[in-house]
Amino acid sequence: MSIYFTFGLSFVGFLAALSTRLLISLLALDQGAPPATVGLLTSILALFPLALSFLIGNLADRYGSRWLLVFSAAATACGLLIPVFVPGVGALYFTALLAGLGFSANTVVLQNLVGIQSKPEERTRNFSNYSLVTAACLLLSPLLTGTLVEFAGHAPACLYVVTLNCVSIFMLLVWGGRLPSGSGKARASGVKATSGGDRAMWRALAVSCCVQLSIDLFQFSVPVYGHNIGLSASEIGIVMGGFAAAAFVARIAMPRLIVRLGELRLLSWSFWLGAGAFLLMPLSHSVAVLSLISFLFGIGMGCSTPLSIMLMFSHSPEGRSGGALGLRLTANNTLRVIGPTLFGAIGSVFGLWPIFVMSAAVMGVGGLMSRPSVPLKGL
Repeated sequence: MSIYFTFGLSFVGFLAALSTRLLISLLALDQGAPPATVGLLTSILALFPLALSFLIGNLADRYGSRWLLVFSAAATACGLLIPVFVPGVGALYFTALLAGLGFSANTVVLQNLVGIQSKPEERTRNFSNYSLVTAACLLLSPLLTGTLVEFAGHAPACLYVVTLNCVSIFMLLVWGGRLPSGSGKARASGVKATSGGDRAMWRALAVSCCVQLSIDLFQFSVPVYGHNIGLSASEIGIVMGGFAAAAFVARIAMPRLIVRLGELRLLSWSFWLGAGAFLLMPLSHSVAVLSLISFLFGIGMGCSTPLSIMLMFSHSPEGRSGGALGLRLTANNTLRVIGPTLFGAIGSVFGLWPIFVMSAAVMGVGGLMSRPSVPLKGL
């Protein structure tokens, strides 16, 4: 099947997933939850991806992607229905668990589909196009979610997002049988190779963790900071949309930037720009200025996620790319469980300034690790 069907699935699936993530935070804040609770909910979203990503990657290698993606959409939809019928912060914990269960299948399977449907000479272009799809979702999801909450209310907004999951399920039931099938058998040697040993893969894994943690801390801290300074849901969506718009622009330019700078130098510059944006964020209360700072962060980080995926896929053992990408998500989600909870607790006790400073420090570490002066195979 054409890779454009995978791009279509990615668009609908990620738009639903990102809208769900922001909607959970807005629901909690609307019901008076402190930053620590918002951070805990964000961490709960990562629990199942932490526990299951490696397993799901191996299942995708063995059995294919169709039914894993159906399961992903169904689990997320069920989670979103909970706050419609059961109001209260307590219900959101179950929403986060089910949504996280859906996210665990969605991300690793779609990334792997792009890789296995691409010839080596097409890989950079196809991952770049995939990153444009996710960037479009990053741009649309906060604007869509903020607008839905503003004009329809929090619970009705959940129902609108559920329709996106239903669209994914419909696409998979009708056309999903044409997706690449799995190997039909397990490969023990592949698991061993995917689990460690290769230094280049471990460095790509460490850089990927810094990328994901930085983006998650941005998506966690902006709604909390915006709520604290009195921004409405739609204004928070506009600020976060600045990041997504910049990411979209950066990913259009990514293939040319890779040719000119190289993958590692581009990663390093991405981290340093993002660190500067984190330090500037708490200096302003203006929607326009915050949107510009968010745009700076997006310019810095727009290329980082697809670059980290490409590095991980390129260094994965043959036939075990799903397992390698699952390992990447497992490592990322270990930090996603710890990071928002820890940073949310710090924000509740000391305020939001330490969150922004420590987030900038995380990005500084990523910039140091991705320096081209440290050979990828020599680390």
